[in-house]
Amino acid sequence: MSRIIAVANQKGGVGKTTTALNLAAALAILGQEVLLLDIDPQANASSGLGLRGATPNLYDLLLRDLAPEKAIYETRYPKLKILPSTIDLIGCELELAAREGRERLLAQIIANVAEQYKYIIIDCPPSLGILTLNALVAAQGVLIPLQCEYYALEGLSLLINTVRKVKKGFNPRLYLYGILLTMYDGRNRLTKQVEEEVRKHFGQVVFETVIPRNVRLSEAPSHGKPIFAYDASSRGAKAYMTLAQEILKREAKLGKV
Repeated sequence: MSRIIAVANQKGGVGKTTTALNLAAALAILGQEVLLLDIDPQANASSGLGLRGATPNLYDLLLRDLAPEKAIYETRYPKLKILPSTIDLIGCELELAAREGRERLLAQIIANVAEQYKYIIIDCPPSLGILTLNALVAAQGVLIPLQCEYYALEGLSLLINTVRKVKKGFNPRLYLYGILLTMYDGRNRLTKQVEEEVRKHFGQVVFETVIPRNVRLSEAPSHGKPIFAYDASSRGAKAYMTLAQEILKREAKLGKV
């Protein structure tokens, strides 16, 4: 059975796409069949795998009823495939406004290919619009990257409230898969305060792994590569590999691997 994980945060600049891309790559390196599904119109996850501007793409699946297999591409990792995004998705909310069942379109696409993958990782837009709603309706779990800063906590409560509403109204299986602390600097007092507060309120939902501030993580997407292809020895690469291992251990304990 596939594990469908939406990587979501309505706040931009928190490491959402970096997490979706590099977690997907790490899981593939560890032997899992993975599909990275980019639903962000900025298409950064797609360009991070060298597929910016790929056609057909998610837009064609949502608006033109194309078969999903037509828009899924191979990557440099044999076990990692991607369904890329496009800037055309910016107008998607208007184009889908009158369409019946518009919040379940992504779930229908995923249902056609889910059996081929152990993990489906969805990179959501930095908003709570129709595309993110589609991801939350399709997913089983929500992984929230959380930057270690004061205002991040306010945004976290808003997102968790949205998850509860989607769970109640559309997707009863949806749950909080995990909170990932990103851009972590252990020398910074605020970082430690945010970590303490989040772990106090959410306990084991917060991953033990933290993602450090790392220049190499920022550089890798401009080269069209995940961090493992750009600098596998970097602190960022080691952190995302540790995160993937932590996820596999979690699921093994639950009997889901």
